[in-house]
Parts: sequence; structure tokens; C-alpha cells
Amino acid sequence: MSEALADQPVLMMEHPFTRQMIVQLRAVDSYGTYDTWSDEKVIEPLILTKERKREIPVVGDPDEIVIARLKAYYNALACAIEKQTGLMAVPVVNLTHEGFGRAFILTGKLVVLDKTLRDVHRFGFSSLEKMIEDSEKLISRAAELVEAHRDVAKL
Repeated sequence: MSEALADQPVLMMEHPFTRQMIVQLRAVDSYGTYDTWSDEKVIEPLILTKERKREIPVVGDPDEIVIARLKAYYNALACAIEKQTGLMAVPVVNLTHEGFGRAFILTGKLVVLDKTLRDVHRFGFSSLEKMIEDSEKLISRAAELVEAHRDVAKL
């Protein structure tokens, strides 16, 4: 197991959102690089410990791999929202080459998630637990919006 995941509880790897993230990350791997990798190795780049974050420059442009990870994250959120609400959720990510932009998740005509993106080249979480915690909050808020405005979400 990698250094970044060494202190993570094993149960975090089995959490439904972590499993969905691994599915999404493997899905964006068009060259089959991840085929022989363990699940821990696939998700490990998303875990940015303080030491790892210090190694990333404060200013920088995101590369294709980081952008793919970001899109995989919003795809995983959309899948979880869809599973919870029973309505199709679609992620939309608009990003400049400098790593700034916005991410939306739409359910029908309803915007259920709207996040401003900054410093995407440093996208990641301090731990799997933090990723799951943040994701569950976003999914919960999105599901509440769908339930409050189900008629718009069905359009």
C-alpha cells in the first residue's frame, strides 16, 4: 500500500463512493494503464497529504491526468446522486487551461450542484475519509434539492 494510503482505514476503500471513484478513474483510462494496478494505486493520486501538497507548485496549469481525475470525481458524484434520487444526473465541467472554472451537476432542468473550481492542478483530498465526507455532503444537498423541486428535476 502506498505511503498516502498507509494510515487510511481499510473500510474507506470499501465505501460505495470510493468504489465508484475507482470505477470512474478506470473508465477514463483509455490506454489501459490502470488494468494491472491495484485499486489503492488507482485512487492514491487523489490523496494529497500535507507533504505531497507542498511538492505541488502554488501556481500551475493542470495536466490531462489531473483534469481526468477531476471529471471522474464529478462523474462519481453524479452517479451517486442518480442512485439516490432515481433521476439521471449529468456532470458539466467548464475549465480554463489555467485550472479555473465551474462544475455543475444537472438533474433534468435543475442545477443540483454548482462548484467554483480553482487551482485544479492541486485537486485532491487530505484523506479518503475527507473525500467521502465532502462527497456525502454534496450528494445529500443535491438529493434534497431534487426532492424539493422534483417537478423541475423531471423535465
